[in-house]
Amino acid sequence: MAAKQKSKASKYLTVPTRPIPVDRDRSVAGLLEKMEGAGFGAKQLSEAHRIWIDMLDDNVTVYLCASGNVISSGLRRLLGYIVKNRFVDVLVLSGTVLFQDIHETLGRNHYQAHASMTDKELLSSNIMRVGDILASNEEYHEADEWLGSVINQLDLTREYSIRELMHLVGRELAEIAHEDGILTAAFKSRVPIFCPDLSQTPLAVGIARCRFEKKVDFKLDITQDNLELMQIAQRTRNSGVITLGDADSQSMVNTSEMSAYITQTKPRGHKYAISINNAALPLDVRTPSINGNHTRIFGKLLPNALTAHVPSDPSIALPMLVTALSQTAAKFIKARKSPQFTLAGKELGVEIP
Repeated sequence: MAAKQKSKASKYLTVPTRPIPVDRDRSVAGLLEKMEGAGFGAKQLSEAHRIWIDMLDDNVTVYLCASGNVISSGLRRLLGYIVKNRFVDVLVLSGTVLFQDIHETLGRNHYQAHASMTDKELLSSNIMRVGDILASNEEYHEADEWLGSVINQLDLTREYSIRELMHLVGRELAEIAHEDGILTAAFKSRVPIFCPDLSQTPLAVGIARCRFEKKVDFKLDITQDNLELMQIAQRTRNSGVITLGDADSQSMVNTSEMSAYITQTKPRGHKYAISINNAALPLDVRTPSINGNHTRIFGKLLPNALTAHVPSDPSIALPMLVTALSQTAAKFIKARKSPQFTLAGKELGVEIP
């Protein structure tokens, strides 16, 4: 009997999708494992969990980039957890993220809005709205004033990098905080924080207010931040990047690769990359490549880099990922040789094991 000939399509149609079962497994990690057999966002979320584990197991330097309203949407505890437990090594965060973290670490809140609330009545009550989240302008102004009080205590005969300023702010917050946020967790775990857009965010208002009201001649040396990120990139053997929201913060990491020619080193791409973003993106970003949309989303990549793009709001995807990691990553964290940083002082110390 003649053997049945295989069609041209058969070499591609080898791995069928697996419908996600309904069971009583209460493990989030177990649910993500089942989602790996599905497609679209379900598979990408599952792969993001696996890639994050791979990064921890591979001892790469992990960058976390975040922008937007990740704090006001309720992710502060989760972000503090992954920083404190060294699931990430370098933070590149927008000034909005950092300001809102200061606001909540000072004991203030963000609040849920209701559709019946009109902008006119909120404005008359000195309340600002972002989406379905509310904040008191008066409490934001108190955060401005507190930030100014920290700056007023500094040695004003020299300039400060934003990284050093954030370390000092984290130190002051750690003295009064009842619960760790990003800045306090970064201070305690010696994780550097960089901010690419300070002048465009509420974080700059507190600095400007201090200079205006108290005549404090405080200056920032933003070039130092670029040099320090360049130093980290230069000494890192392999890296991974996790981006929450748009790629604006990630662009500062990309700049450190672009500046490799200054130190006459060959720029390396990331070995791993995760992007969690609910912006509409073409499907081809899910196929690894060195140019085109894939690079636009993840930055410069090594050939055969492992990537996952999760088409989701970070406030949905990150709780699932971090909860799963709390169930699966303990042995990798225990064995991990993470980068060590010396944050006190003007110069950043970097040791890559």
